[in-house]
Amino acid sequence: MDTSQFEPLREMEAFTLAMLNRIIAFQEKEHPAWDEGRPFRERIADLPLHALVFSNPDRDPATQGPTVAHYFPLRREMLTLAAYLRQLSEAPKVLDLHPRNGFIASLLTLEDEAIRVDALRDPACKPSQIERFHTEAVRFLDQTLAEYEGEVDLALSSWMPPGQDPTPHLARLRPKLVAYVFTDHVNEETGERQTGSDGAFGENLPEGYRLIDQWEVTRREDLFHGIWPDLTPCPKEVRQVRLYADAPYHGLTRPEIPEDHPPYDWEHELAMAELAHRAKEHLRALGHPV
Repeated sequence: MDTSQFEPLREMEAFTLAMLNRIIAFQEKEHPAWDEGRPFRERIADLPLHALVFSNPDRDPATQGPTVAHYFPLRREMLTLAAYLRQLSEAPKVLDLHPRNGFIASLLTLEDEAIRVDALRDPACKPSQIERFHTEAVRFLDQTLAEYEGEVDLALSSWMPPGQDPTPHLARLRPKLVAYVFTDHVNEETGERQTGSDGAFGENLPEGYRLIDQWEVTRREDLFHGIWPDLTPCPKEVRQVRLYADAPYHGLTRPEIPEDHPPYDWEHELAMAELAHRAKEHLRALGHPV
């Protein structure tokens, strides 16, 4: 194995100190993410990955959803969805079915200033601890999917609440594209799916829809705790993304995303954690106890 890949770990001490300072600043609400009066780009700058995996210690789970979002998105994912949308329209319209605070859809709007989002407030979703975290391109609507009218380029179902299946209403609207972001994880105690219901992620779409793209993002077990023992353990999570197109749009081509695109700030921490895990695995393979 080429061990030169592990060179960045020489700076692990300084990296760890800076990361912990970001985590503490966020938990003490000193990070700009908490300031709803600031522009979205300022609020996501230096947002720690930890805040996208764990909620804040003072969150009330009885009344509040996750502090920021249910998962950490990667910029490559948003670039891909935005590139698909540009093949459909010069002014793409997105319908966000489960927007919570608007964070996920807002990242998509940063990739193309022409994208506009209608975000449906879902009574089944507890409000995020940071209740409003979005760009001006996101418009919140106090109506249900059953009440919504209008042409939709992309229906975005991001982390569907347990037990739901919006398929009947999507069939009525006939969006050009439907994107599902979900996990198949089932609660071992209750037997309840963490997201949605069986068949709710494209299997029940009406005739004419075809799966045109899909990918997975795996969060390894103990992503933080396995490298920084003082940080909280976390289970492995496999996040899936499926993109379906209606019949007239089956010919959309998968976009080529440049490898050198700048990642989100939290992806730097993800990359360092993954590199440290690979280094530990390499040392164990050589017989070193770590």
